[in-house]
Amino acid sequence: MKVQLVDPSANTPAYDHALAGALARAGGDVELVTSRYMYGPVPPAQGYRVSDAFYRRSSRIYGDGYLRTRPTGPKARARLALKLAEHVAGMLRYRSRAEAADVVHYQWLMLEQLDARLLAPKRPRVFTSHNAVPREPRRGQLAAAQRLLERMDAIVVHSEHGAGRIGETFGIPVERLHVIPHGTFDHLTRLPDEQPLPDELAAVEGPVALFFGTLRPYKGVEVLLEAFAAVEGGELWVVGLPHLPLEPLRELAARAPGTVRFVPRFITDPEIPAYFRRADVVVLPYREIDQSGVLYTALAFGKAIVATSVGGFTEAAERDGVARLVPPEDPGALAEAVDELLGNEGERALLEEAARKAAAGPYSWDAIGRQTMALYERLRQDC
Repeated sequence: MKVQLVDPSANTPAYDHALAGALARAGGDVELVTSRYMYGPVPPAQGYRVSDAFYRRSSRIYGDGYLRTRPTGPKARARLALKLAEHVAGMLRYRSRAEAADVVHYQWLMLEQLDARLLAPKRPRVFTSHNAVPREPRRGQLAAAQRLLERMDAIVVHSEHGAGRIGETFGIPVERLHVIPHGTFDHLTRLPDEQPLPDELAAVEGPVALFFGTLRPYKGVEVLLEAFAAVEGGELWVVGLPHLPLEPLRELAARAPGTVRFVPRFITDPEIPAYFRRADVVVLPYREIDQSGVLYTALAFGKAIVATSVGGFTEAAERDGVARLVPPEDPGALAEAVDELLGNEGERALLEEAARKAAAGPYSWDAIGRQTMALYERLRQDC
């Protein structure tokens, strides 16, 4: 079966490449149609083809090197304008390429208002809804998202929670919604160019709780900082690019009896493993979520996890035992769970074993590849 995975903006290259490889191992003839990723190397293609067919001019504005941070200023605005200009042409060009596929599987389509009208006519069409419903939708975005989803023959979501939200918000029939888990980012455990921790972090000897990922309001990092004021005997590392003011977070951190360290920048793939290998507990204090790539990174490294009982976190914890759950917006319960796990190696070991088992089982890419190929086969029979 000829499968084309389409992610025009290379929004999630690690996911795209992992899924492409899994589909190829499951017997698919797979092409990933995307654009050049500007923020670091991507996993090598093994058993599938990659075509950087989108945004060829705008992706070269900064040259062929990798960027360490999201660019700003006049050049960034010029790149965005050029990228928008290239978008329609790229989507239209792709329509003819899609004729060679048996299945077209879209990953991220960032301009729903346009993209709903620019989809390839080839069927079956599949869409993975990584974010079930936009958290802060722009004017008209929900209506555009609904039009986009209605044009798909199947929609893949990563949790029953996400499927329910899509059904309720957009009225998509349940038979077109298919729950297939997000896979672990196990490629991070075997990077050839893995980088060590910064010296000041490498020198830390005590237990470490890790918050990792972009800092955004829905992720509840301030709840974690408030909770850490009641945690003794460990450090908290807050690692990721801020998308909110840092000063209020630093003020909360100053109240904690233990050390809180901020690494407020974009972390490239080669840097990621060292943070997760060092962490004793990974904390996900989110206010809301469908699923999170940070969870699947923690699973890949076999880490003990504390997560709030929201979205797909609840399903993963209750079904596979991979996380200690606490209520969202509850600093007291969060502090108790983090404090207990930092001080109890036996309890951590139980969660670590569950994480390793889940990573090798339901969240392995081979399992996900087989489920996805089975979906494609059913769709081909129906279309």
